[in-house]
Amino acid sequence: MAEKIFIGVAWPYASGSRHLGHVAGFGIPCDVFARYHRLVGNDVLMVSGTDEHGTPVTVRAEREGKAPAVLADHYNREIAANLLELGISYDLFTRTITPNHYRLVQELFLAHYEKGTVFSDTMQGTYCEHCQRFLPDRYVEGSCPYCGYEDARGDQCDECGRQLDPEELLAPRCKICGHPAATKETEHFFLDLPTFSDRLRQYVLRHQDHWRPNVLNFSLGLLNEGLKPRPITRDLEWGVPIPLEGYGDKRIYVWFDAVAGYYTASHEWAQRTGDSERWREWWQNPQSRHYYFMGKDNIVFHSIIWPSMLMGYDESLQLPYDVVSSEFLTMEGKQFSTSRGVAVWLPDFLSRYDPDPLRFYLTINGPEARDTDFSWAEFVRRNNDELVATWGNLAYRVLSMTQRYFEGVVPDPGELDEQDQALLEQVRAGFGQVGELLAQCKFKAAILQGMAIAHEGNRYLELCEPWKTAKKDRQRTATTLFVALRLVDSLKTLFCPFMPHTSQQLHRLLGYPGTIVGELEMEETDYEGRAHRFYRWNPGAWEGCWAPSELPAGQQLRPAQPLFSKLDDSVVEQELARMRQQIDVS
Repeated sequence: MAEKIFIGVAWPYASGSRHLGHVAGFGIPCDVFARYHRLVGNDVLMVSGTDEHGTPVTVRAEREGKAPAVLADHYNREIAANLLELGISYDLFTRTITPNHYRLVQELFLAHYEKGTVFSDTMQGTYCEHCQRFLPDRYVEGSCPYCGYEDARGDQCDECGRQLDPEELLAPRCKICGHPAATKETEHFFLDLPTFSDRLRQYVLRHQDHWRPNVLNFSLGLLNEGLKPRPITRDLEWGVPIPLEGYGDKRIYVWFDAVAGYYTASHEWAQRTGDSERWREWWQNPQSRHYYFMGKDNIVFHSIIWPSMLMGYDESLQLPYDVVSSEFLTMEGKQFSTSRGVAVWLPDFLSRYDPDPLRFYLTINGPEARDTDFSWAEFVRRNNDELVATWGNLAYRVLSMTQRYFEGVVPDPGELDEQDQALLEQVRAGFGQVGELLAQCKFKAAILQGMAIAHEGNRYLELCEPWKTAKKDRQRTATTLFVALRLVDSLKTLFCPFMPHTSQQLHRLLGYPGTIVGELEMEETDYEGRAHRFYRWNPGAWEGCWAPSELPAGQQLRPAQPLFSKLDDSVVEQELARMRQQIDVS
């Protein structure tokens, strides 16, 4: 029976281009997981969108002299296009400015307010006398009280990763004007996290066997320190309005707004299918499992804050089953940083390179369990030595020899010997091995297992030497190429979650008419005179199945084409020069 798998993916800010550090954390892992479960036959709902109310949007809009809505519109379009090109197969990628999102966020707020788990209180807010206004978290910078980093933000230190409040910063200053910031009393609404402490501890311990150590240890650490009420509103004019009288100059802030997007986007997806109640199949089904993907700086929102919000809103809704948090990706030994110019921007990368080599690299060398480094030299090496020389070479050789010796028709295998059967048995076992690893969110181990099978395929060809047997034993050549074609066809499926574009290309070259991966569709809808860009996954003529190849003898193949392009070594210095130029400009 098909399982219901919900996948919530961290919402990227619509405040600028996304870089590789972002997609290494939220983008590639979630899509590998979603595509695997679809191939298995499970019912997947994966949603996200651009987060357009966070202060990163308003800070940049002010710096550029634009309205936040104008900036958000621009980057919504860019980010959606980039993620679509990368192949991230959201069932719906939307925005936090839709009427549906506003309505449900306000409903959630009021439910907590009526129960007393959201309450109003005064607090010392950070205030800029020069700008004559209160400063939301990201409008404040200063020195981190824990590690001393001088450019820590009012919500987090990028150096040590600690969550902060603006009043904790040493020598706080206004990010807009640079003047020292002071404190001043203001009224806000707080989520009463201590109310949920006991239930949260039970919830976390219930999942300790399958949560990653970074998530489990961080969450238990917060609970052991003791939770405090957390403000969920700010002195802003851009965001979801507070649905109570007398608070027109304040807005519900990102702690509450963005994470609620998983629930609101599910409603929107259901409405777009024509059945507005379909969201219940995932959210009110005790058998469904909810997975959330993000970088480690977002753990607290998904293991503590979002479960608290759900507990206080509607106890029939499913809590996160797994919080799949990646560590940080550094760049040539330096932490990715938009402010310091240390980044490889996604639109820039995709303008010069294909998406699948990036997906491969960020899986096999990504920050799954520890911080890892993006190196241009290592990217070029892995592309050339592993994708081109191992997997791509295997597929190209097998298809080319079938074209040369059998006019591109899958040959009749005749009787398989022990070596042939052993290889096909290894492939059959690979589906169970790779599948089990993917189900456990062990993506690096899974792709390494797939590459090991590809190595065995190349070894099999070297042992059988079909280019030699073709001259004296046509049947043996037919057997070898039939087995190799079945191997390649199976690897196409095993690699599909990781590299969907080349798997689809190979699917077509092997003579299949439909798609193994489904299709991604972009659409636009007008809301209140503004064009909103969305995209979604559409199964289309979907033929994919998580099972070994049954490629039949007699199937006509298409002419062989390379799956990957070799990169020249000069790419490394060219890209490092671009990086140095970025840092100089910033």
